[in-house]
Amino acid sequence: MVIGAHPDDCEFKVGGLAALFRRAGHAVRFVSVTNGESGHPTDYGDRLAQTRRAEAAASAAVTGLEYMVLPNRDAYLMPHTAIRDDLIRLIRQFQPDLVVTHRPNDYHPDHRYTAQLVCDAAYLLTVPAVANAVPALPHDPLIMYMEDGFRRPYPFSPAIAVDVGPVFEQVLAMLACHASQFFDWLPYNRGESGKVPADPKLRLEWLRGWYGEQIRPVAERYRGLLAARYGRLRAEQVEFCEAYEPCEYGAAPTQETIEVLFEGF
Repeated sequence: MVIGAHPDDCEFKVGGLAALFRRAGHAVRFVSVTNGESGHPTDYGDRLAQTRRAEAAASAAVTGLEYMVLPNRDAYLMPHTAIRDDLIRLIRQFQPDLVVTHRPNDYHPDHRYTAQLVCDAAYLLTVPAVANAVPALPHDPLIMYMEDGFRRPYPFSPAIAVDVGPVFEQVLAMLACHASQFFDWLPYNRGESGKVPADPKLRLEWLRGWYGEQIRPVAERYRGLLAARYGRLRAEQVEFCEAYEPCEYGAAPTQETIEVLFEGF
């Protein structure tokens, strides 16, 4: 289960792992805590929220995962107990072995508060009196953080890196479904709108190049973790990877339990 702040956050950081889990026959649920209504230069509010839900549904169809977009407003998220209880119920219903979310230190307040909400929910998943419309879990799932480059108050410290090269094309297809983000909003936000081709095929190639530039440095940073997992020879050939840091909340994050969950990838 991946809990991101906005539609497209899950794909951007955890799309490869999700595709690998789906390929192995596992159930995967993406949750966007906000409706994405603010992430566009010219189109926002209810109409954009509808667009973002449709894009999320199209992305989910690429690998056959489940996608939920919650109605909380984009850019206005706060760590209220009502939203925390919503997440408790959703996690209990899905009963995941693994939950992935943002780290608590991040540039976007929605990302930070999503991380706080998940962390606040962690212990309470096993408390019957809280959010009791759905029975409490007998034990917590493992919770891990998706990769980022922020260094304060402490840098990202992964325990595992995964070669996602075999599913890179699937991830690219999922990202392309979020057209309002990857072809409109993010280029606008970077001052690069003029670089996005109008032709759909050329757009996909542009996205391939841009996303490759974002994810290649991850493999370079964590080549040692890749070598520990796959051996030196294969690790040297990995071009695209995702990395994950254990959260101290939830199930005890031992290296053994992490390896079991990621076995075969």
